[in-house]
Amino acid sequence: MHGRENLTTVTEFIILGFPEYPELQIPLFLLFLLIYLIILMGNLTIIALTCLVPRLHTPMYLFLCNLSFMNITSTSVTLPKLLDIFLTKRQRISAGGCFAQLYFFIVSESEEYLLLTVMAYDRYVAVCHPLHYAVIMNQRLCVLMTAGLWIFGILYGAAYIAFLLCFSYCGSNEIDHSFCDLSALLKLSCTSTFPLECFIYIMGTFAALPCIISTLVSYVYIISAILRIRYTQGRRKAFSTCSSHLTVVILYYGTMLCSYMRPTSTQSLTQNKHFAVLYNGFIPMFNPLIYSLKNQEVKKALSKLAAPILMCRDQKNVFSSCDCKTSYLRKR
Repeated sequence: MHGRENLTTVTEFIILGFPEYPELQIPLFLLFLLIYLIILMGNLTIIALTCLVPRLHTPMYLFLCNLSFMNITSTSVTLPKLLDIFLTKRQRISAGGCFAQLYFFIVSESEEYLLLTVMAYDRYVAVCHPLHYAVIMNQRLCVLMTAGLWIFGILYGAAYIAFLLCFSYCGSNEIDHSFCDLSALLKLSCTSTFPLECFIYIMGTFAALPCIISTLVSYVYIISAILRIRYTQGRRKAFSTCSSHLTVVILYYGTMLCSYMRPTSTQSLTQNKHFAVLYNGFIPMFNPLIYSLKNQEVKKALSKLAAPILMCRDQKNVFSSCDCKTSYLRKR
């Protein structure tokens, strides 16, 4: 596109993906396809377990189910288009599709860091106030917190899109990223992005920073409570209920802060693309693995659901073996 155009006249953008690796497009397609399939399989398993196993109908697994849904949402609006770029070289995306992709990504990601804070508070109550857990984390509070997360995410994403609709673009319409990322779109703007940058830092100060502080304070109390437990087995059991969530918190906050909480002038699009692979690919892929491998309740639920399948398979093998023996005896 040439000259200075208002955003309302833009009809499409071009997502470059990873053109710096022309010889690796097919291997990258296979890698990201595998990542996406693992994300879907792992997170859908967590959702299915939460819905089907009554013992998992607790606040912690309600929040974990929402986290899995957000992981599926954030990757499903970005990775399929990237896979299409790798395989068919169709890099064009309509302006509406681009902003829809960014909107749903922002909604899911903003909800996720709030949800991690809520989950930290849930673990704090479980470890530090176990006798009052059922009273504090009651069904009404959990539903209100979950609804609040969704309302905040929807409004937060709408605010970003409202800012972007006021920008003008000139020159290239090529997005040097793996999807319609905010930082890449800001690089294309030929008008001042200062208002949006101020909004980002204001929200970081009044929303993201309190979430981080609340999570850190929760874990300070949790760790201090665990250290006061006299018995080693009790300490190990208490820590096992929090270790998976703490691992996810460190991975998520680390990559998001490194990617977004930097001045736009110092941001490298190549670095942002690599960070995007972490928080939009590997973290959603590892989340269900971390929670299932480190959580005894999830392991027991998986074993309980898998037991009938294994039993049927064993019975089928027994019947098959009997049929073979009967056939052999008849021939004799």
